[in-house]
Amino acid sequence: MSKHRILRAGRAGISFMLERRTVWVSLILLAVCFIVIVVSTGMGSQPISPLNVIKALAGKAPPMEQVIVMKLRLPRVIIAVLIGAALAVAGAILQGVIRNPLASPDVIGMTEGASLGAVLFIFLFTGTVSIHWMPLFAILGAFLITGLLYVLAWKGGVSPLRLVLIGIGVSAAVKSISYMLIISGPLQLADRSLTFMAGSIYGMSWDKDVMTLLPWVAVLLPVTWLQARNVNIQALGDDVASSAGARVQKQRLLLIGLSVALAGAAVSIGGAIAFIGLMAPHMARRLVGPSFGSLLPVSALIGAILLLAADLVARTAFLPRDVPAGVFTAAIGAPFFLYLLYRNRNRF
Repeated sequence: MSKHRILRAGRAGISFMLERRTVWVSLILLAVCFIVIVVSTGMGSQPISPLNVIKALAGKAPPMEQVIVMKLRLPRVIIAVLIGAALAVAGAILQGVIRNPLASPDVIGMTEGASLGAVLFIFLFTGTVSIHWMPLFAILGAFLITGLLYVLAWKGGVSPLRLVLIGIGVSAAVKSISYMLIISGPLQLADRSLTFMAGSIYGMSWDKDVMTLLPWVAVLLPVTWLQARNVNIQALGDDVASSAGARVQKQRLLLIGLSVALAGAAVSIGGAIAFIGLMAPHMARRLVGPSFGSLLPVSALIGAILLLAADLVARTAFLPRDVPAGVFTAAIGAPFFLYLLYRNRNRF
């Protein structure tokens, strides 16, 4: 029996080859994601049983539980799924295009650039411009910092180590600028911005948050998956890609642009949530291998599960306090980054 399955999109001329292993892994991860969603939605200061959570999702729970699930908790859970998936795919693209296992939006400064754009939006346009424009400001900030990073890292080419080290420095500098803005601003806006910088999905709503982020993720994730073949080519190196007829620089610009857009959109709603984009692709690679046709969707599912789990702990471990989810992703991700740095020390 063949280990692969071909999916074709009719007249669009698009086809995908999926390994059966990838299909099974994806189905298992979808089941895990659903379980974590149900558990997370049911836990809090007012516990709700998994059965009643499912009833609420079907519109058949008691009125009070229906309100708690659908109005208060589910938007936060949906945001965790969207942000986790977006950051994970952004990280997977960067690791393939840059060919650096340490690359992720937060490590090389994209996240901080997006955060700076969002903080500027908060200070300049709160109350005057719709919140739905914030992702655009965050994406612009991420693009500007990514461009600066490449200019600083270029020296007859960009080495993996130089890119990571300069990215860490640029990230720290941009974060300092963001904090200077916060300190010098009004107290009310400063408090909101500090929570944002820590990486929090507290107080999410359908209209303000889910409907702002969902269109970006719903468009960018499929577009990114359609570019999986180009990411595979980029991961082989410039010489091999050029000999295969690829327009290396044009492809690279497009792929990095998609990564920046995904990271910027995610950061605009959830703030500077760290290391999801670093950890999820490595976990996915262990499960389905290096082919990006399989790696991208599995990374998205793992990223969603990681952020759901981190937010679940953040909401429930220190009740009645609600700790930013970014605190827990950083606590896990920082040692993971050091482990990757040690494991790849001879490569650089």
